[in-house]
Amino acid sequence: MDAAKKKLNHSMQFPHLVPGRFLQRDNRFRANVEVAGQEAWAHVPNSGRLLELFTPGRAIWLAPATAPNRKTAYDLKLVEYASVLVSVDARSPNPLFAEALAAGRLPEFPYPDVQPEVQHGDSRFDFRLSGPQGTCWVETKSVTLVENGLAQFPDAPTSRGRKHLLGLRAACLAGDQAAVIFIIQRPDAHRFVPYQETDPEFAEALVQAAAAGVAVRAFTCQVSQSQITIAAEIPVTLHQEGSTPPGG
Repeated sequence: MDAAKKKLNHSMQFPHLVPGRFLQRDNRFRANVEVAGQEAWAHVPNSGRLLELFTPGRAIWLAPATAPNRKTAYDLKLVEYASVLVSVDARSPNPLFAEALAAGRLPEFPYPDVQPEVQHGDSRFDFRLSGPQGTCWVETKSVTLVENGLAQFPDAPTSRGRKHLLGLRAACLAGDQAAVIFIIQRPDAHRFVPYQETDPEFAEALVQAAAAGVAVRAFTCQVSQSQITIAAEIPVTLHQEGSTPPGG
């Protein structure tokens, strides 16, 4: 897979975006930005740290808010980092995955019935896929952190993410299929690994889930000011070279 990434090329359109500058993050979901020389508030649709992206003065692209009574005038959509556009909207992976399924771009998931947001045990998974092949539970994760071509998740501890992995593992052990899909919302990653230093419990849970049969997949995206496109599947390594494998 290193020599020839699997091309997918299915896109989701952005609304009209306006350029701006990042100033500071006020809290997890709000940032102070500058648009046309004026300061404004923008909604940050991502609870991750994004420390490498959110630095003062960085070029950003925003979607003007259309809903009435909004406390923020914009949604922060894109950040320019080292000449690469990065989508920071953690809500994007689900519709990207759903649209790719509907377009037949993911033949590894040949399930005719696709249901979003379905409860299973004590978890609510992003998708339940079903058909003559049985049932497959799917959880998608948004990835923005890439260092030297290595995509890493999470960039902040996530007990919720670990719970999802344990639930997917339990579904596999009960006889269903399951998959966790890491959508890397930028084009410059060549391999995916769990970020052990940030959340060793998540990394260990990912190893355990994979050992139980949960498929672990990672896809990069091409990002422009008009759309985001699932571009290619990249290899997954469950622990970084030179590190001790989780649980080992």
